[in-house]
Amino acid sequence: MTDRVSAQYEAYPYPYRRPQDDKTRLIEGSPSHLKEVDHYVFGGRLIAGDRRERAFRVLVAGGGTGDGLIMLAQHLVDAALPAEIHYLDLSAASRKIAEARAEVRGLSDIRFHTGSLLDLPGMGLGLFDYIDCCGVLHHLEDPAAGLAALAGVLAPAGGIGLMLYGTLGRIGVYHAQAMLKLLGGNDQAPERLATAKRLLSELPATNWLRRNPAIVDYRHGGDAELYDLLLHSRDRAFTVPEIAGLVAGAGLEVVAFIDPWRYDPENYVSDPKLKARLAGLSALKRASFAELMAGNIKTHICYVVRAGRGAEALARPSDPTAIPVMRNDDGPAFARTLKDDRVSFRMDGLEMALPVPRMAGPILSRIDGARSLAELQTLLAAEFGARAAPAAFEADFAQLYKVMNGLGRILIRRRAG
Repeated sequence: MTDRVSAQYEAYPYPYRRPQDDKTRLIEGSPSHLKEVDHYVFGGRLIAGDRRERAFRVLVAGGGTGDGLIMLAQHLVDAALPAEIHYLDLSAASRKIAEARAEVRGLSDIRFHTGSLLDLPGMGLGLFDYIDCCGVLHHLEDPAAGLAALAGVLAPAGGIGLMLYGTLGRIGVYHAQAMLKLLGGNDQAPERLATAKRLLSELPATNWLRRNPAIVDYRHGGDAELYDLLLHSRDRAFTVPEIAGLVAGAGLEVVAFIDPWRYDPENYVSDPKLKARLAGLSALKRASFAELMAGNIKTHICYVVRAGRGAEALARPSDPTAIPVMRNDDGPAFARTLKDDRVSFRMDGLEMALPVPRMAGPILSRIDGARSLAELQTLLAAEFGARAAPAAFEADFAQLYKVMNGLGRILIRRRAG
């Protein structure tokens, strides 16, 4: 990274966090939620215990002020999964905050390093089972070199959680960045921030940034958020095909984009003839179409593994022994929110209502993270009879899973052994 990028994160560690807040909250998200990592990288067998013969090695590359680090470290402790976690970031100021947050939560088994992920080949840290790289590659002069460095320290059966900016969903951001460069791109940071705040108060209703419902950081964020969004000296965005090319160039493949529903064109298209044409497209082209159709994906989150390992990495509800788990929700509580057999939500300006089967409520109410699909079917059949017979249950769960996994709410776990 350039000296200017380094100086930015020393002056404005990102995102802004107060370590004392970690006494009462855990910030969770994607990538690197442990249940997601298990599902998309380890076939649902990590938490179950199949891989506990040694410490699970984790690298948080470009960890910033620690959101991903703290979340994953806490999840590993909660799962009683022995782990060796390494944090790496160029910013000493960001590292200081991350260290303080870890101390507040009592997460003592984290090794902190100051440096660039580009230096990984010579750092002698060994290979990692899982690497978190959230919001870093798009700030590098050569993102491909950054991903290659990560791939070089990835264990053969490991995976990486990536977050990269999305081109279409950031419409308006780069227009505003261009205006601010014209108004004083060489000014000192405090003056640039002041100029940005004055400009934002003048934007007309027709301005692309004001019209973009997916970008709201500038409306309620602090100085660190505003600087990172509009005043960053190196910032580029990616489309789905560009990410696929970047990943393939490092000898990797995408297992899934998160959340999957956003990359499924059938959620945006109802015309049968259009659906028929979409059905003939590859998974990558379908995801690209969905990105173009929605227009509001501001960040791309994906899990990647070594090329050729995608089918093995992804957990699927392919047999009765699979255990469905709620990512964060309480199954019975979520079931009570269903109306008219639909899951309704709003995301970045888009309102959606996805249909679920009539048995969705009863199924969700009985998901406890321990019962297998076979056990759920037996339980439901005793109460609902033919409505939950094996074939009917299989069809209903398949429809429910497509929606709930697509929304990042249901994942799959395997039993040990």
